[in-house]
Amino acid sequence: MARPAANTLHLTTARFWRLLWNPSPGRLGYALRMACACTVVILVCEIWQVPDAAVPALVTLALWQKDRVTNAIAGIAVNLLFAVVIFLMFGLVHLTLDHPLALVSAVALLSLLFFFLGSASKLKPVSYMLALVVIYAMIVIDQAPIGEIATRALLYADLFILVPGACMVFLGALICPSPKTLLTQDIAARLRISAQLLAAPSTILQEQAEDLLREGAGSMTKYLKLSKLEKLWSQKDLSCLHCALYNSIGVLTLCLATSRTPPPAQEPSEIIQTLNSMAHIFEQGGYPEDIDVFSFHNISNQDHDISILLSNFSNPDFEADITTIESAQKEKTGFFFPDAFTNPEHVRFAVKGTASVMLSYTLFKMLAWQGIHTCVITCFIVALPTMGEMISKLTLRISGALIGGALGIGSIILCMPHLQNSAAFLALMAVGSFIASWVKTGDDRIAYAGLQIGLAFFLSDLKGYGPTTDMTTARDRIIGILIGNFITYTVFTTFWPSSSYSKILSPLKKVFENIKKLHNAPTPMQALVYLATTQTNLGVTERTLELASLEPLHMRAAMPELAHYQQQTQNAAQLTEHFLLPSQNPYTHLETHG
Repeated sequence: MARPAANTLHLTTARFWRLLWNPSPGRLGYALRMACACTVVILVCEIWQVPDAAVPALVTLALWQKDRVTNAIAGIAVNLLFAVVIFLMFGLVHLTLDHPLALVSAVALLSLLFFFLGSASKLKPVSYMLALVVIYAMIVIDQAPIGEIATRALLYADLFILVPGACMVFLGALICPSPKTLLTQDIAARLRISAQLLAAPSTILQEQAEDLLREGAGSMTKYLKLSKLEKLWSQKDLSCLHCALYNSIGVLTLCLATSRTPPPAQEPSEIIQTLNSMAHIFEQGGYPEDIDVFSFHNISNQDHDISILLSNFSNPDFEADITTIESAQKEKTGFFFPDAFTNPEHVRFAVKGTASVMLSYTLFKMLAWQGIHTCVITCFIVALPTMGEMISKLTLRISGALIGGALGIGSIILCMPHLQNSAAFLALMAVGSFIASWVKTGDDRIAYAGLQIGLAFFLSDLKGYGPTTDMTTARDRIIGILIGNFITYTVFTTFWPSSSYSKILSPLKKVFENIKKLHNAPTPMQALVYLATTQTNLGVTERTLELASLEPLHMRAAMPELAHYQQQTQNAAQLTEHFLLPSQNPYTHLETHG
């Protein structure tokens, strides 16, 4: 049986650096477009003289999407939602103006509401961004007790969301690719790595292939649905791509399994050439319609199985098999999660988040140190539900804040005094935005640091209008970020610490359920759909195991099955590939479609 590459529960330093510099498909373009959007938002804020341009820049960094359709939908939805929030805030301002106790109560209630929505509804993570802007506006209003100034502060708070939202809608339509383009590029990336695995397998290539497989079909099926919303593409093209995306997962799985077995006596150059040719077609936005695999000569049984998948790679006749399984797997859910009002963890999360916000708010008010008000903002960025996530991302938080702060203060010392015009200032902002965007567009294990880099950099350098040489503000804001990190970490790990261990069993059960369905699938295409679902659940299980293993010793002592779960996950990964190996293939009727 083919054995998976070595796996570990922990993210090693070498693995971290590979993830940091990994040029994954579309990452560079995504990071450049995100940095461009942040720079445009900063430019608009400078022209309109919107105070604290760091907030809309940070909102843009947090909410910017990869494709133009999602950007448009998210931009419009966030602005409509925030319009309702602003309307409610006018009433709150009337009640809280010049009433400190009422203001504190309003901040607490709003924090509780937004944290609960972020945990128990589909509003996550937009909820946290809305909370950040709303609470920040409340703090600003508290410093401007005159009614007219308070009203102006509310209008500026609206701009904090309106400017990023408008940028997402209009700029996103200009510079972001269509979801169909991203779909074909993702398929091409899987074919390219498949060819490389057959030509020159290596541990790093296998690691990259596993990362792509663990994504399952989630992002690709999302792009397919968004492509249908655009109404720009024919139904036949989308049906062909629907089949191609699942076949790309099957081909990558087979090539990964093949790369772990002894090399064949003869290199399968014809399959490698075919895979590269197909990848080129997808990269150009098309798809291959007629692949002649029967001209292949002297290929092994494993390579023959790959060729069978290639022969029907974009055949729309099999879409009915896919939709049958996808319809059965689709769960109808409302705005709130099924356990929103029964699971106490949602309420506990909201209480802990609110406690962090109120402690931070109380601290900076008691110290009368306005510069550290960023400790309150930070609480909405760093709150996480489980102990494993808090510990896992603690290093990312602190390192991201320090890197962003170093970039901000370094630019104030070295660059700001020499900037002669607004173009140079925007260029500096673009560089800082790109560094944060590059990290944020990476793997989920490191993306969190990118948001922290952007948070510290924007809050350090965006004070007033144009270049600043005020290092005091930058220092104070970075201190505030570190205080907010410390308070949130302390609260979440002290009160009702929630373990990742309890979340392992559910996705692991789904893994084996889908492996069984894969084994008994009546058609090859349905088997590939179950394969993609299995890979998604494997990714969730492996990540949850990693988080649970990072929790303190006293919590791991209450994890008697942790090693067993880890072993079962590795076994499941082997079984997933095992069922696609030609020597022990349970659905040998693959050839019936050849």
